[in-house]
Amino acid sequence: MSVRRTVDRLLPSPVPVRFVAEDGTAVQPPPGYPAPADERLLEAYRRMVLGRRFDRQATALTKQGRLAVYPSSLGQEACQIAGVLALREDDWLFPTYRDSVALVSRGLDPVEVLTLLRGGWHCGYDPARTRVAPQCTPLATQAIHAVGMADALRRKGEDRVAMAFVGDGGTSEGDFHEALNYAAVLNAPVVFFVQNNKYAISVPLAKQSAAPALAYKGIGYGIRSEQVDGNDLVAVLSVLTTAVRHARTGGGPFLVEAHTYRMDPHTNADDPSRYREAAEVERWQAADPLARLETYLRERGVLGPEAVGSAREAAEEFAARVRDRMNADPVADPFELFDHVFAEATPQLREQRALLAAELTAPED
Repeated sequence: MSVRRTVDRLLPSPVPVRFVAEDGTAVQPPPGYPAPADERLLEAYRRMVLGRRFDRQATALTKQGRLAVYPSSLGQEACQIAGVLALREDDWLFPTYRDSVALVSRGLDPVEVLTLLRGGWHCGYDPARTRVAPQCTPLATQAIHAVGMADALRRKGEDRVAMAFVGDGGTSEGDFHEALNYAAVLNAPVVFFVQNNKYAISVPLAKQSAAPALAYKGIGYGIRSEQVDGNDLVAVLSVLTTAVRHARTGGGPFLVEAHTYRMDPHTNADDPSRYREAAEVERWQAADPLARLETYLRERGVLGPEAVGSAREAAEEFAARVRDRMNADPVADPFELFDHVFAEATPQLREQRALLAAELTAPED
């Protein structure tokens, strides 16, 4: 195969793939990306409604002191839900700290998902059982972990893939580039899913990269790449389904960049008014992924008022259960401080444990 043909095969579309415009009307997508079935889109809608309500509830819990921190994914629900729906239950997901909605959509216990953000010392859920790696706070380190898992699955002859969620800021990290190179050389069945929400905390995309799109970062490593409108659930689900199929059938790694936007602050401790204008946020609110999908499905006669009401009612009930469980004070064992530090406790740890035990049993003055 000539170099020209190889490059053409790897290049993303010149503009992001899109099925649905901001106002919910259908547009003609590029060839090669089939439209998801209506049943999948209805399931995606239900999950987006629930995911957004969960996100709003989690944000409220930070204000009530029930969570130490919460990085909202408001406005990124199409990415969160499509990423999960594109995978099978036996595939692996490697999330970032902003992907709690994706984990809840995958079926993880919401309180376990919030354990780390509550201040717990572990991720809260069992990665081996759920096939979901711990939510990663260091930028892009999960990308290398995903490649390692994908290569292990390939070597074992298993028909499974790994997907690594990455933020736009993560693509500026060396770990991200090492992961791409490693994945391409090994032909690992891994999908790198970049949610480009336009800011790495307070740093805008223009100060992070001069590439025409982050999707082009895959080309230099020999990785097929694509860019998609990240607020168009139909497009994101179609592109990611194609990417996962490519990886699963021996095509090697695939890089997908989703153009989306973080509506809320970076975390509850952030003040986004210091680095972005309110008018910018308002422009992106017009591209709300949930409203766009709802309008699209209503106009096609796929989604009726009863289904909308049912989805919202289920989301409210879900949020109420989360709120009630999170309002209960957790029972903490202070001696867990010393567990799992070493396989066998050192003399220093034993001494510290004894000091804590003495302090806890000492009579009050």
